[in-house]
Amino acid sequence: MRVPARTKQHPHDDAPDTAEAFERLAGLPDGPERQALRDDIVRSWLPMAERIAGRYRGRGESIEDLCQVAALGLVKSVDRYDPERGNAFESYAIPTITGEIKRHFRDHMWTLHVPRRIQDLRNRVRSAMKDLSQTPGRLPTVAEIAAYTQLSDEDVRAGLEALDSFTALSLDAELPGSEDGYALGDSLGQDDGGFDLVVDREAVKPALRDLPERDRTILYLRFFGGMTQSGIAGRLGISQMHVSRLLSGCCAALRERVQAEEAEADEKPRDAA
Repeated sequence: MRVPARTKQHPHDDAPDTAEAFERLAGLPDGPERQALRDDIVRSWLPMAERIAGRYRGRGESIEDLCQVAALGLVKSVDRYDPERGNAFESYAIPTITGEIKRHFRDHMWTLHVPRRIQDLRNRVRSAMKDLSQTPGRLPTVAEIAAYTQLSDEDVRAGLEALDSFTALSLDAELPGSEDGYALGDSLGQDDGGFDLVVDREAVKPALRDLPERDRTILYLRFFGGMTQSGIAGRLGISQMHVSRLLSGCCAALRERVQAEEAEADEKPRDAA
């Protein structure tokens, strides 16, 4: 939804009577005249929306974006306000604009998606800490915050954890106290391919022991001794073609047995269940 641009600075106090303008707006059908009156109302109240946006300056969002969010809240207020309820427009618009800004922070300013419940807990805990932190250098305890907010200790701890989770820390960020550029990423482990090799070796050992001695010898000479098929053939006194067939057959038999044992192991938990 496009917010009407404000062409000049003027407070809403200088605008025509708001109640009269909304009465006219309610009586007009959709069309250019109604749209023009609606835009005039929005423009006349933009200074108030911008003042509300200014209260949230310095919280990680530019004032220009905050003003846009506040203006959007103002437009919603104008579209939804019902003068027949008897309430002043300002009493309806202020909480609507404020809520729009708070939703913006809650839904768009977190680096990672955080459940709305946790975001609400964070806001309640932060507000309670501000109210309870009367003594300099002393933070309120979990029990004190829980009693103040009527939350459980577990919810208070979740809110406290969320206080430090508003933004994500880069893996390239230098750790506190580090003098040699040691970053957070340097402390994280990496996948070690050697573990997979150990698992594969252990899985194939029983199948290797059950092979005929000649087959084990051919496999050893080829894969551990580094000999060529022709070299193995000359050492064992058989043809190279025969060595090739034996190698293929041994590898296929080992692979089939290991896969069958893995499939059988996967089925055991299901049978037990």
